[in-house]
Parts: sequence; structure tokens; C-alpha cells
Amino acid sequence: MYTLSQPELQHYMWGESVPSKDGVGRIMKFFHKLRLIQDMIKFEHSIFALPFAYLGAVLGSLEVLGRFPTWAQIGWITLAMVGARSAAMALNRVIDRKIDARNPRTATRHIPAGLISEMFAWGFVVVSFIVLFVAAYQLNMLAVKLLPVAVFFLVLYSYTKRFTWLCHVVLGIATALGPLGGWVATTGQIDLKSLILFATVALWIGGFDVIYACQDVDFDKREGLHSIPSRFGVRVALVISSWMHVGTALGLIALAFFTQLSWIYVLGVVIAVMILVYEHSIVSADDLSRLNMAFFTMNGVLSMIVFIFSFADVLMI
Repeated sequence: MYTLSQPELQHYMWGESVPSKDGVGRIMKFFHKLRLIQDMIKFEHSIFALPFAYLGAVLGSLEVLGRFPTWAQIGWITLAMVGARSAAMALNRVIDRKIDARNPRTATRHIPAGLISEMFAWGFVVVSFIVLFVAAYQLNMLAVKLLPVAVFFLVLYSYTKRFTWLCHVVLGIATALGPLGGWVATTGQIDLKSLILFATVALWIGGFDVIYACQDVDFDKREGLHSIPSRFGVRVALVISSWMHVGTALGLIALAFFTQLSWIYVLGVVIAVMILVYEHSIVSADDLSRLNMAFFTMNGVLSMIVFIFSFADVLMI
């Protein structure tokens, strides 16, 4: 989703000149590559998914067990989320490296630009999945049993644009496994309330992936890649995205009826819905110039708002 400008490219290329013949040089080069990997996967954007994973953990534990999750559980959930997202983002960059190289918008991404080797990226993917597996094992057996499902969707997403315009839905499902995983991690079960949270996040992420794909509609058509914008056009795609986010709003409201959440949470939902409305108001079929602002900044704000108000609500119970 992120590309490097020429000044950034020049800044990062210094790592190629770090001496690697001695031990210190090799260590410096290794940590430089890790910094590049962190930038490639936009580690700071984990803020999108983590608050909802925490919401699933806290709400699930309170609803099912009547208590808050332990700090150990929160720690392992955090590690699992970081591992899952890191693996998914790095995997997507490796799998799409040739497509990214042909797209002017993404040609300066780290792998096409030669800043990170495919081998190093693959190694990072493997380590990230190991972190995910270890964290799940520390939680409960249901989390371990569901790991193959999570890995399947994390891997599948990167290939879906090659054969279906429903790729956005697959991304939504893959991301929504985070909050569902948070629920499972603290309760050891899946119920209707957890599935409502899962569907809500899936529609939220899927809807914004539809918007994000609008900027590549011409390239996707030339390359024979599939997306809702390339299949139905940008105007229709934005309408579809809007309806997906209507589903997000309804899901957030439904949680208030099916759980012990009350008016404080509802206030947060009102703010979240206002953010959704604002995000759609700043993009149109004729002007996508503020798309990055809508996708990155406001989505992070939305997820934090929902979690903060939810947590404040349960503290008052």
C-alpha cells in the first residue's frame, strides 16, 4: 500500500554501502535490513487491527468468563497479531513483487527497488509465522486448531486478485480473524457475539480495500487483475464500499444489543460512524487525491475510538 519517494530511496540505499566483511558490518547490515522490512510492512499501521483484537479479547473474557483477560494473555495476543500481520504484509510484497514492478505507483516498493532481497523477505515471513504459532500455542488449543484457517486466508489473499474481484472480501476475512482470534484466545470458544465482531471488522476492512483499489483500476484492467473497481467501475465500487460500511455500522450497533456494552460504547459508535461518513465524503470517482488520508489516518482513529470507548464502558460496569 505504501511506496517510496526518490529521496526515501536515496536515504535507504546507504545500507548497501555498510561494510559487511567484518562482524560489526554484518550486524549493522542485518539491522538495516530489519529496519527496511519494518518500513516495507508499515509496522505502525498495526494500529488498524490491534484495537479490535484487544476488544475481542476483553469483551469475550467479560462476556464468557466474567473477568478481564490476564496480562499474559494480552501479551501473547499482541505477539500473535504482530506475527500474523507481519507475515501477511511481507508475504504480499513477495508474491506481488513482479506486479508491483510493472505498476508505476508501486515500482519503488522495497523489493522491486532492490532494497530488500526476496530471500530475506521470505526469511522474515517464516520467522513471523513461527512467532504466530508460538503465541497461539501459549493461549489455548482452540487457537492452535484454528491456526491453519488463519494461515490459509493470510496466504490466499495475495493470490485472489489474479482470479476474483472478491479479493477485498478475502482481505476483510483475513484481517477480521484478529478480533475473532482475540475472543478465542481468552474464552476458548466461538459464539454469535464473536461472529458479529468478526463480520463487522471484515466489512470495515473490505470496504476500504475497495476504495484503495480504485487508484489502480486502469493498471488492473491492463494486467488482467481482478478487483471490484476494475470489474464494475470506480463509481459503482464506491457505492459498494459505502454499503459495506453501512454493514460495519450495523454490526457495531448490534454488539450493543448482544453484549453488556452500554451508552458509553454507543457514543463511541456514533463517533466511529461519523468518521466513516467523513472518509467517504473526501473521496469520489472524480477525486481520489485524499485517499491515503482516508485509508491510513482515519481508519487508525476509528479503531482506537471504538476500543477506547468500549474499554471505558466495561470499566464502568
